[in-house]
Amino acid sequence: MLHRVAKLNGKLLAASRTRKCFPQSISSAYCSHLKRKNGGIEEAAGIHHNSSLGTQLQKSRPWGRSEGHESDSEHLVCPGCGVFMQNEQPKAPGFFTKPSEKVKKKRVWVDVKGENLGDEIWLNPDDEGEISNQIKVQESEPRSNISQEGENNVNLKKAETPVVCARCHSLRNYGKVKDESVENLLPDFDFEVTVGARLMKTTGSRSTVVMVVDTVDFDGSFPRRVAVLVSKAMEEGAHVWKEGKSGNVPRLVLVATKLDLLPTQVTPQRLENWVRRRSRFGGAEKLHGVHLVSSHKGWGIKNLAEHIKQLAGPRGNVWVIGAQNVGKSTLINAIGKHVGGKVTQLTEAPVPGTTLGILRIEGILPDKAKLYDTPGLLQPYQISTRLNREEQKLVQIKKELKPRSYRLAVGQCVHVGGLMRVDIEEASVQSVYVTVWASPLIPLHMGKVENAEVIREHHFGLQLQPPIGVERVSELGEWQRREFKVSGNSWDFNSVDIATAGLGWLSFGLKGDATLAVWTYDGVDVKERSALILDRARFFEDAGFTVSNVVSKADKKKSNDAEVNKRKDRKGKKSKVEIGET
Repeated sequence: MLHRVAKLNGKLLAASRTRKCFPQSISSAYCSHLKRKNGGIEEAAGIHHNSSLGTQLQKSRPWGRSEGHESDSEHLVCPGCGVFMQNEQPKAPGFFTKPSEKVKKKRVWVDVKGENLGDEIWLNPDDEGEISNQIKVQESEPRSNISQEGENNVNLKKAETPVVCARCHSLRNYGKVKDESVENLLPDFDFEVTVGARLMKTTGSRSTVVMVVDTVDFDGSFPRRVAVLVSKAMEEGAHVWKEGKSGNVPRLVLVATKLDLLPTQVTPQRLENWVRRRSRFGGAEKLHGVHLVSSHKGWGIKNLAEHIKQLAGPRGNVWVIGAQNVGKSTLINAIGKHVGGKVTQLTEAPVPGTTLGILRIEGILPDKAKLYDTPGLLQPYQISTRLNREEQKLVQIKKELKPRSYRLAVGQCVHVGGLMRVDIEEASVQSVYVTVWASPLIPLHMGKVENAEVIREHHFGLQLQPPIGVERVSELGEWQRREFKVSGNSWDFNSVDIATAGLGWLSFGLKGDATLAVWTYDGVDVKERSALILDRARFFEDAGFTVSNVVSKADKKKSNDAEVNKRKDRKGKKSKVEIGET
């Protein structure tokens, strides 16, 4: 039975997330108001007509993704990942279920001043115990989001939760893919065919490419193919301009994300200069801007948003491009939050390949300019692409990097989990300072090179993770050696980095020359570069394994297994004795 909730201090206060009953005429009008881009995919959760939704589902193309064409608006597209939605095949991409009737009534009556619109509202009995908390939430919410069209204008404040596919729902609420077997049904995103062909056209609207790169995995996440293709398009467009013809000369903007994960001693000016040098090395001949941002902290978002608007103009196209899990969707959500307005929340998750299709984002650029979010580019030379989800959790850097430094002599080595090893083979000096910049969850080991193979045989997959499990070691590929010759001119700071794509990097400080042997799996990209961070840790790590939960659990498991084996041996011997006596 429904109960009444009386007025409180002359105002009607209710939480926007409770279920209420309203006149059918009002809800229908509001449903019509909510229908906009992509045929209504941005409706509030559960607020749509079954007839229109059914029509769009008939037009949808299961097992497909949006490519950003105008014709894609005829189909129902998931606003979280860009896949075509369907409700017939649960094991196919884009599957979703229609919201239940209870979800349909997520709306609340308010006026421009939050004044009372009636003596009472109706709530279900289940909501009654949450009223006091919901009132507090309502009071703390700003009222600037309520449009003002007149003093007596009545507006409905909707929950900004779009209807998304089952995969996005699982990623948003549980941080994992609902059905991993479905992930392989869609082909990899082909940038050259889907976007590259549009950029190479010398006619049409101005194109701006926002290339997103991860600062803590710069070389691994740097999209070299994109940089080379855009540079070529810029060169051809400039040639057309010189001939006196109108042409499309793309603009290239580089955005270095996750700035908050770098130590605070890295100055912005030095970092920008370093980023520009590495970009030229990766194939980006000319950049129209470099922005250092943190999507989570909001650093640099304002300047980036203004610059993108300026480059796009009234009719331009902006393409946000980057490697998988580099943070493109998070960046766009941060820009949308800064700009304000009604911007669809893209799905964010620490899972590579969250975005599946090209999504046109409304509400950020003015006039007829268009902003597109694209699927993450697969970088096969990143070691993280070979890891399973649990192993990726160990590799992902989520907090500010902390240095772990060693003092190594010739004949000594450092293991970085079971993914990388560095040997000091020759050196003109007695010792070399080595600093590891990687996830703190990855255990390290310092020892002698002569014992390295024994360590690999007995500890990879156990005390040295990832990989997790001895059986996973052989699945990652062949263990290969690469040689680097490095030099430095000071003991006080790092001179050179050896970066492993998808893992992190090691910095070397020395006053002289050294020959290094870097071991990792075949096909994983390893680069030598100038040092990103000059500092090292205040204290050196001891030889042996570092203290970590991974090592502790592995040691405990090893001890338990040994104890079980001893018990079995004793039990076996006792059984033999009893048989002999009988």
